[in-house]
Amino acid sequence: MSTQPRVLALAGSTRTASFNKKLVRIAMEGAARKGAAVTYLDLRDLPLPLFDEDLEAAKGLPENACKLKAAFLAHDALLISSPEYNSSISAVLKNAIDWVSRPAPGEAPLACFEGKIAALLSASPGALGGLRGLVHLRAILGNIRVIVLPEQISVSRAHEAFEPEGHLKDAKLKDSVERLGGQLATITARLRAGL
Repeated sequence: MSTQPRVLALAGSTRTASFNKKLVRIAMEGAARKGAAVTYLDLRDLPLPLFDEDLEAAKGLPENACKLKAAFLAHDALLISSPEYNSSISAVLKNAIDWVSRPAPGEAPLACFEGKIAALLSASPGALGGLRGLVHLRAILGNIRVIVLPEQISVSRAHEAFEPEGHLKDAKLKDSVERLGGQLATITARLRAGL
């Protein structure tokens, strides 16, 4: 069995020019450099209704929720860059987590999250760089059996931090973001190998 880590990367934003989409792509480079097979998933491509148990009971999981679940199941690790909306995570990210958490018949509870490793990042125009939102995201993921790496990165004043093509202006910050992606790949590979 291959120990190559499979990393699913996503941002908790649907905005085309999202700072968090730019940030997660930089971290992806670091994960790929350390040997991970990295898949980028844009939540905008999988629109979902608000989670509703009545809807689920009447129609089952929406088609895009099934696609999202399949992506989570096919990967070992999660690389998530989350914007901060009103001191918490975005509605689109929370909604995606809620739909993915729903078990299929015969599936173990939280099968899409059990034993996954996650690295967290955030970017925000504010001075804290989205840190308050990451506190909530860390708590949510930890409570649904995801192992969240202690290190995280937040980019403050994000509207000034990126070049127009998406690169970070600060070379040291860029290195830190890539290193976090690499750390996720390395730790996931070790756990897959039983080391």
